[in-house]
Amino acid sequence: MKATPLSNCERRFILRALEERKRLDGRQCYDYRNVRISFGTDRGCCIVELGKTRVLAQVSCELVPPKPNRPTEGILFFNLELSPMAAPGFEPGRQPDLLVNLNRLIERCLRNSKCIDTESLCVVAGEKVWQIRLDLHLLNHDGNIIDAASIAGIAALCHFRRPDVSVQGEEVTVYTPEERDPVPLSIHHMPICVSFAFFQEGTYLLVDPNEREEGVMDGLLVIAMNKHQEICTIQSSGGIMLVKDQVLRCSKITAVKVAEITELIQKALENDQKVRKEGGKFGFAESIPNEKITTFRMGSAAVDTHDVEEQAEGIIAQADPPSDVFATAILHTPGTAQIGEGIENSWGDLEESEKEEAAEDEGESEATALEKIETEDADTMRETKKDEPIVLSDSEEEEVVILEPQELPNKTRTQTSLKQENTGKKAFTKRRKKKIAAP
Repeated sequence: MKATPLSNCERRFILRALEERKRLDGRQCYDYRNVRISFGTDRGCCIVELGKTRVLAQVSCELVPPKPNRPTEGILFFNLELSPMAAPGFEPGRQPDLLVNLNRLIERCLRNSKCIDTESLCVVAGEKVWQIRLDLHLLNHDGNIIDAASIAGIAALCHFRRPDVSVQGEEVTVYTPEERDPVPLSIHHMPICVSFAFFQEGTYLLVDPNEREEGVMDGLLVIAMNKHQEICTIQSSGGIMLVKDQVLRCSKITAVKVAEITELIQKALENDQKVRKEGGKFGFAESIPNEKITTFRMGSAAVDTHDVEEQAEGIIAQADPPSDVFATAILHTPGTAQIGEGIENSWGDLEESEKEEAAEDEGESEATALEKIETEDADTMRETKKDEPIVLSDSEEEEVVILEPQELPNKTRTQTSLKQENTGKKAFTKRRKKKIAAP
């Protein structure tokens, strides 16, 4: 996990604010962020928002063989996932130390505390038991993951309903929700985790630290407790040593916070159950405030239907009368018929751009053909005059000199090279005439 580092200025600012008993979000040292619980359409689906930290919990079940050493107890499975969607520091496909510690802490909080009656999950001893799976997904990370995950997990387990079953001999029948009402899980108590952050070797204490405060803290203490003030688990991490008075003070604060959160969970469950019985709207869509753009809600607009018939008659009266001309049937070939002439068939016609490209291709092909013809004419003339002597004449004098042609190395000699040879021969003829005329 590659966490976003804090600058030295941010660290000094946070620590200086703690010395003055102030926090960046305006809370007091022992204040919790706002907790919001919402349930989905399906049973066992829950989203918990702890400030900006959001966790999605989903509970599922299936019939499986029991463990050999516990044939009459069901199986509990817990899994927490940290995806890059929650924070850019979480890498996909890897299990950082933070994820391993969180999973172990959740198992100790929910399984080792015996909050769920696993013997009630047995269907046939030694053959069939219910396996309850709790999947927790971190949607957004803003600090204190364990508290949000524990609240979401216990709320989803309380909200979940497993299918009802019946056993007749060796046959096990699982009923659908339409046939029989699903059965809730047998939950004895609700353990909830509360986190405490320590700064400057335990001098200062904060409840529910956010992400920036977690980057500055020296140590963390997590206490899981139920509303009966029974400590389910306790874990201390970091390089600080805590004295007995600090732990007792944290446990007293935990008892108050757990009682408040437990009451909040029970109220949320009661409201959801009430809405489901009344047949009202429920689920995540109904829990989103109306003023947010993600609600996809539109206010109903009233439509006046008093003068609809009169308006329709007026529109018909103002419209042009229909034409009395009807198309006649045209018979092209036996077995086919057509009503009216229809529109002109444009199948196969080229577009303007295609016509321009076709014209350019034709022009290039004509130019290439002309070049080939000129080359062939030049080659033909050279072949026909190969054995004839070349006559060179001077425009200044009447004397004509006849020279024998030289052998050409290649038949395909260009016109430019021929002109150069003719010019050189003319100059040679002039020099020869001057030599003859000199004596």
